[in-house]
Amino acid sequence: MGGMDLDMRSAGIALLLGLAAAPAGAVVGGREAPETAGSAVMVLSSNGGVCTGIVVAQDSVLTAGHCVAAGSRQGGAEHRVHFRDEAGQPVLVDLAARAVHPGYDAGAIAGRRRSIDLALVRTATPLPGRFRPTPLSAALPRAGESLVLSGYGVSKPGEPRTTGTFRSAVLPVVEPYGQSRILVWMKPSGGASGACQGDSGGPIADAPGAPPLAVSAWVGGGACGSISQGVLLGPQRDWIDRTLAGWGRSAGWSAP
Repeated sequence: MGGMDLDMRSAGIALLLGLAAAPAGAVVGGREAPETAGSAVMVLSSNGGVCTGIVVAQDSVLTAGHCVAAGSRQGGAEHRVHFRDEAGQPVLVDLAARAVHPGYDAGAIAGRRRSIDLALVRTATPLPGRFRPTPLSAALPRAGESLVLSGYGVSKPGEPRTTGTFRSAVLPVVEPYGQSRILVWMKPSGGASGACQGDSGGPIADAPGAPPLAVSAWVGGGACGSISQGVLLGPQRDWIDRTLAGWGRSAGWSAP
């Protein structure tokens, strides 16, 4: 199955930190969603990778595995969590720990193999109080349902300066891809809309501001705005909970 991971190696940390607070974007065909950005940050690598992350504890962030995995295109890179402070100034926070799901396979797309593209990172210092840990959802969406995909990635493919604003798009779950215990696929019903570079690790929920039920991992079927793929969280709850417990942390889970 062809496609691409949603990291953005073309945009370096130096470039990102030099961006003005002027209009930027993410999620092609989406809208700005500052009202739901309080539980999301960016995960950056020193080789230019850009991803989105979900705050699940005050110092713990859930993201895509390929964003931080050794042996991936960002392997060996130094990683940090990024956000802007209340004055709009960029802040970089070092990591104290990271854990990549043991089912992650960096060569899965090329080899047509299954992969569980998830990771957790723990920051060396807690995130500011304005970042609210979000509960997670174990819901399994079905074909025809609409989901809200969000992230900090580019709003225009190939234009890294459009990175940095949290945006969302509403997309339907599609068949024959929809029924899975690992993945969910979404495809816009009209026009180009969906995840693009930098949106990896971003939340996918069944309503704006609702607990995420998946994280973005892959786009395919051509340019950004065609098929978006996410890794379902419910089937990976045991790994998420065990990893956080090993750090003395825990994630909240919404009632089914």
